[in-house]
Amino acid sequence: MSSESLQARVLRAAQLFKDLGLTQSDIAGAVDASQSQVSRVLAGQIVRRTKLIDEICNYADSIELGVSVEAVRNNEELLSALAQTWDGSAAHSRALAAVIRSLSVLGSSKSPR
Repeated sequence: MSSESLQARVLRAAQLFKDLGLTQSDIAGAVDASQSQVSRVLAGQIVRRTKLIDEICNYADSIELGVSVEAVRNNEELLSALAQTWDGSAAHSRALAAVIRSLSVLGSSKSPR
């Protein structure tokens, strides 16, 4: 990802957080970072891509898409499907991870309806 597109992604995340009234402390708690670290990222003080930047942007994406830990925990259909599909083995875990990665590609494509 180029530094320009990374900066644009961070700015979009910062605007979303502002629009939703989330504080830097709220965001820091969600991504397990300090408020000052979040402040530096959202202020655009980016030298290079870091794990924290990815976590902050992914957190913004999850809010925008309506995905949260609580939403997943409360999704009985998803939990039931997982329980029926996964036998607890490492092989099944790897297979499910491959399916999830494949589905994420579908979710990120903007196909016309």
